Amino acid sequence: MPEEEIKEKEAAKPEEKETKAAPAEAKPVAAPSEEKPKERKRGRLAVVHVYSSKNDTIITATDVSGAETLAWASGGMMVKSSREEGKPYAAMQAAGKVVNQLREKGVDTVHIKIRAPGGNRSKTPGGGAQAVVRTIARMKIRVGRIEDVTPLPTDSMKRKGGRRGRRV
Repeated sequence: MPEEEIKEKEAAKPEEKETKAAPAEAKPVAAPSEEKPKERKRGRLAVVHVYSSKNDTIITATDVSGAETLAWASGGMMVKSSREEGKPYAAMQAAGKVVNQLREKGVDTVHIKIRAPGGNRSKTPGGGAQAVVRTIARMKIRVGRIEDVTPLPTDSMKRKGGRRGRRV
């Protein structure tokens, strides 16, 4: 008896496979479209040099070689008080002015180079540097690289202030 049951089951299996294999209607498969990959429109590239110290922020936009200045602004041009030149607000206003001038000239991508005073002075950029980077990114200009180009001494000169430091 068990051999007959096994044969009946095997005989029934091909019938089930045939009914499952043949679908009622076959949908035509769409041919892959002959679309070209989107070509990115190449705009001009500029380098934005940001010098940010405790007292001021200076932004200069040049071409890639650095020979031609496309736009520039500083924190002192944006605010009336000299004590506010190095603040982030002044840097934001200066960056907005530079970005608008770059847009007029057809620039859509920038590399940013940040510089602090360096040497035997402060090696950390002032508060305006971060504000400049954020402003440029928010104004829908593509940022390629952000680089720190602060000059670091290998063996520097004596720092200003004398042996006992600055006496206030």
